[in-house]
Formats: sequence, structure tokens, C-alpha cells
Amino acid sequence: MPPTVSPPSRAEIEAHQRVRLRPLLDAVLRDNPFYRTKFASAGVSSEIATLEEFSQSVPFTLKQELVNDQIEHPPYGSNLTYPVERYTRFSQTSGSTGQPLRWVDTQESWDWMIGNWTRVFEAAGVNAGNRVFFAFSFGPFLGFWVAFDAASRRGCLCIPGGGMRSAARLNAILGNRATVLCCTPTYAVRLAEVAAEEKIDLAASSVRTIIVAGEAGGSISGTSGHIQRLWHGARVVDHHGMTEVGPVSYGCPIRPGLLHVIESSYIAEVVDPRSGHPVAPGGTGELVLTNLGRLGSPLLRYRTGDLVQTAPAERCECGTWDVAFPGGILGRTDDMVVVRGVNVYPAAVEEIIRSCGGVAEYRVEVSTTHALTELSIQIEPEPDAASDSGLAHRLETALRNAFGLRVEVVPVPSGSLPRFEMKSRRWVRV
Repeated sequence: MPPTVSPPSRAEIEAHQRVRLRPLLDAVLRDNPFYRTKFASAGVSSEIATLEEFSQSVPFTLKQELVNDQIEHPPYGSNLTYPVERYTRFSQTSGSTGQPLRWVDTQESWDWMIGNWTRVFEAAGVNAGNRVFFAFSFGPFLGFWVAFDAASRRGCLCIPGGGMRSAARLNAILGNRATVLCCTPTYAVRLAEVAAEEKIDLAASSVRTIIVAGEAGGSISGTSGHIQRLWHGARVVDHHGMTEVGPVSYGCPIRPGLLHVIESSYIAEVVDPRSGHPVAPGGTGELVLTNLGRLGSPLLRYRTGDLVQTAPAERCECGTWDVAFPGGILGRTDDMVVVRGVNVYPAAVEEIIRSCGGVAEYRVEVSTTHALTELSIQIEPEPDAASDSGLAHRLETALRNAFGLRVEVVPVPSGSLPRFEMKSRRWVRV
């Protein structure tokens, strides 16, 4: 057997980041108009010796800056380190929080992202010989495009599921004996629902691993447990990334509900969303990322808008020193709702609903028509729970115990709430 290679220590990770940071700073200061202008205004040079100096002297990059830059310099903005003829890949954000961003990558940047997704597959135990089904539309967003290429290079049989209805995707999953499913958490639930409607027996499925991304859920124990039950014991593995940043994290292979940042490729910081100051271990803050290998269209100290909980800098049970986020992505800075002084995050509500069981689909209504913000929840009971008159009351009790708030829960008829194939839109303002 080959010798076991120990994961890099905390000091080795940071030394590697410093080494990768220098050519990134040199390249953007020399050749990237967006950062050359931004750094000149802030008095930043490439002579940065430590990671602490980097975080203290380099200003944040905001999404609105990128949006404005693309409006002023269409179509791709000025955050391009090379002539546009060198770029070979195009993607676009979903625009769920505003103006979509167009993003282009060089082949070198694409290969770097494939390396990151390879790390995700390694942690999930996906190897050559696996059959991976990609249940997404293959549209212009980054989605699982990189994952598809990474799985192919890893020696997996890659099965695209674009252009199919849910029933056809299920038949393809079973017919091809797929062992791995890649989709959003919401769509993993939806596929199981369609299987029940179409009398497709998921117990006959060969899927043993479900890698989820695109929204919170994979690190929410109630949601991952719900998916696991629907898919007869298949292991749920979380991952998160962003079109403009790239594939960022992998699910811990030992501790469910824990995301690790791929620190060989990223510098990760967690800051208070209001002050921008670092958050102490155990606190919750906004994730700030610097990608170290996407030189063609880099982002330095990018405020992602993702909320995470920090953890102590210590070696994980899985062996890595990569920074860990218990509970994964908790939500977005613009998703949090303050109800009578209580901060309510969608992920926390999802955890309670899925842990309670018996709910096929739900919708949260946020009412601001009166002086105080109020929440109410509509639920579609699962077929087996349709006659359970106590379901709504149990949910109301669980929500009151968790938040100290009265949240009305109203059962609605089966099929009356919308279903989603990609990111869900369960929270609406009325």
C-alpha cells in the first residue's frame, strides 16, 4: 500500500496561501483593470507579507461593485486579467438577489475549479466506476457544470439529466443504475415525491450518495435526514459554491452537518455583516472569500452574503485542518427576518419543519402590512399524515419553543403549493 500522506497542518495551510497570494496580487495589479483601479484608490501594493496584512489592507469586494462594473463595461466588466479571446467558458448567476452577473473563465481557471470539485468527490467517496446522474437543467449558471467535468476526469460514468421531466429523470436514474445523484436538496425531495405519484419504487434505486448544492439543506440535519429516508438510506453530502467564486466547500466525511472550506484554493474570513470586523470562534457572521487560483476573473475579499457559524481552528476528526462551518450555510444576510426582536433564519425554520416530519411541502409568508413583522406557514401534509389533525399544532409548538414566537401553521390541500426543480422560493413577502 502507498504511504499515508498526512493532511497539511494549520501552519502549512497558511504558508501555502501566502505563496499562492503573491502571484495573484502581482497579476491583478499589473493586468486587471478592475482591481488595479480599486487597489490604487485604497493604496494597496503587492508587497503584502502576511495574511493579517492582506485582510487589514485590501478592501472588500462587493457584488454591487461587480454589477455596476458590468453595466459600465459590458458585457463582462473589467475584472478580466487577460484579453477576452483567452476565455473559453461562460456562466451567469441566477439573479435571485438582483442583476445577474456574467462570468467568463480561462481554461486554466476552469481546471482549477475542476480540482476543487475533485476534492468534493474525494471527500464524498465518489471514485472511478461510480455512475453519477446530474439532475439539473444545464443552463448558463455554473451549477454542476464543473462537477460534470470533474466526475468525468475521475473516471465516473456521467449521465446528464437536462431537458427531462422528473419522471423521466427517475427512470433514467433507475435504468442506468446510477449510484450518485447530484441536485439541490429541494429537488431530491421533489424526485421522491414524483416517484410516489408515479409508483416508482426508490427502494430499487442504486443511488447510495446524494450530493446536494445550490441552497441550504444538506447540512441541516432535519432536511438531510428527510432526504435519506425518502431515498432509502442514501447518504446526503453537502457542498456549496458560487458562480462568481467557484466551488468552495466539501461535506466532512466523518461529521454530518459540517462543511470544510477548500483552503488550498481559498482564503476564508468570517466578519460581522454590519461592522466588517472578524467574528470570534463560535459566532455567526458573513463569509468573505478570496479565490487563489481563478486568476482570469479573480475575487479578493468578496463579501458572499452567506452566513456561517465559525468553529475553533483545530484538527477535525476526519484529519483535516481546513476551516469548518457547523450547520453549513445558515442563510443569506438578506434572508434573515426580524420578528418582534428575534432573528429568524430560513435554515432554522427548515430544520424544525423537516425534523417534525409529515410535511410534503411548505411556504412561509412574511407579513409587513402592520407595524410588526409576522410569520405564518402553510404546510401540505404527506399522504400518510393527511389525517393527522395534530400536525399543525405540533409544528406551532416546536416553533414557539425554538423562537419564543407564535407562528400560525395552516394545512393546505395536497398539490396547492409550488414545486421546485432548482433553488426553492418558499419564503414570500405579503
